[in-house]
Amino acid sequence: MKSLRVLTGITTSGTPHLGNYVGAIRPSVQASLRSEVQSFYFLADYHALIKVGEPERIQQSTLEIAATWLAAGLDPERVTFYRQSDIPEIPELTWFLTCMAGKGLLNRAHAYKAQLDKNLAAGADPDHDVSAGLFMYPVLMAADILMFKAHQVPVGRDQIQHIEMARDMAASFNHLYGPHLVLPEAAIEEQVATLPGLDGRKMSKSYDNTIALFGPTQTLRKQIASMVTDSRKPGEPKATEGSALFEIYRAFATAEETRALAQAYAHGIAWADAKQMLYERIEREVAPMRESYERLMADPGRIEDILRAGADKARRLSTPFMHELRQAVGLRRLGQSLKPAQAQTGGPKALLPGLKQYREEGKFYFKLVDGQGQLLLQSRAFDSPRAAGELVARLKQGDDSVLLEYAECLEPVSAPQALAQALQALREAAEAGPT
Repeated sequence: MKSLRVLTGITTSGTPHLGNYVGAIRPSVQASLRSEVQSFYFLADYHALIKVGEPERIQQSTLEIAATWLAAGLDPERVTFYRQSDIPEIPELTWFLTCMAGKGLLNRAHAYKAQLDKNLAAGADPDHDVSAGLFMYPVLMAADILMFKAHQVPVGRDQIQHIEMARDMAASFNHLYGPHLVLPEAAIEEQVATLPGLDGRKMSKSYDNTIALFGPTQTLRKQIASMVTDSRKPGEPKATEGSALFEIYRAFATAEETRALAQAYAHGIAWADAKQMLYERIEREVAPMRESYERLMADPGRIEDILRAGADKARRLSTPFMHELRQAVGLRRLGQSLKPAQAQTGGPKALLPGLKQYREEGKFYFKLVDGQGQLLLQSRAFDSPRAAGELVARLKQGDDSVLLEYAECLEPVSAPQALAQALQALREAAEAGPT
C-alpha cells in the first residue's frame, strides 16, 4: 500500500522549454517511479485563466504540456494524471476554503503584493490589474492540494508560502468542522536546476531567452549558437563560473562529462566547439522524446482519452471526499440530524493560540494564529533563526511588551482586542504550566 501522497501541477500558459524540462518535468517523472509514493500530476488550466485571456493558447498549452509529460516518460497507469478543470469538486472546495481564508492572510500573497508594489512604483491605483482571481490564487492552489489529501508538494523556495497558506486554511476548516483535511508539507527541491537562458539571465518566457525543448533540431542548433559568451578566443582559458553554456551542459551531462568540459574550458576550447558539444549532449537526451512528442501532438484525441481516464480515476477519490465535506459543513438532506457527538459537546473544543516559525527565501519569520487558525500577528523578515526565536519565546509567555519593543519587526493583522486576548490566553497557559 502506497502511504505517501505527492502532488504536482503545471500551469497551462505556454510552451514547455528546456528550463521547464530540467526544473520541473524531468524531476517529477523521476519522482513518479518511487514505489512508496502515490503521485498526482495535473494540468492547472484554471490557474492559467488568471493571467491568460487567449482561449486558443490555453488549449494549445494544455496539449503541449500533457504531450511533454507523457513523452518524458510519465506513465498514466502508474500515477493519477488529470486536467484540473475536469474535477468539479476543486472549485467547490475552493469556495469552502474561501470562507475560511482571512483577507489579511491573502493580502500577503507574493503575487498580489508584487502587483501592488508594481502599481505603487508606477504611481497607479494600488488595485490596478488586480483581479479577484489573482487575489484568490492561493485559495485555488490550496484546494488543488487538499482535495487529494497530499502529504507533500514539491516546490521551490518561492512557493513555500502557498503551502503554509494551505495549511492555515486546512487547520481553520478542521477546527470548525472536524479533522477532514490533511495538512500538507512543502518538499523543498534544493537540487532542482534553474537554467540560464540565451542571454545569461534565468530562462523565462518573460525575458524571451528560452531554448525550445521539442522544436526542430535546426532550431535547437541555431538557438545554442546564438548564446551570449565572452570575447575570449580559442586557446584562451575560459571560466566555468558564470557561463550559461556550462550550466546548461551540466544539467544534462554526467559528472564525468561535466569534468571533461571543465577541463576543456581550462585548456581554451573555442566557443563554437563548446556550443557544438552542448547541442550534441542535449540532442542525445531530447531526440527520443521528440519523436514520441510529435506522435502525441499529431493525435490529440489520444491525449484527451488519457486525461479523461485520469479524471475518472481522480474523481473516484474527489467525489466521495466532497460528499464528506458537504456533510461536515451542513450541506445535507434536511432529514439528517447533527452528529450526536457534536450535539452533546456543543461543537469543537476551544484551542489555544499558536506561534509558528518558518523559513522563506533565506529569511526567518513567525506568525501568531488564534485557536481557529486565523492570523493575528505576522513578523517581518529576520536574518537569523535565533533573533526570531527569542521573540517567539517571549510571546509564548504572553509578553505583550514585545509589541512595543519590536514594533518595526511586527505586523499586527487582526483587531488589537483579538491580539490582546490571544496574548492573555498564552500568558494564562504559561502560568498554569503543563497539565
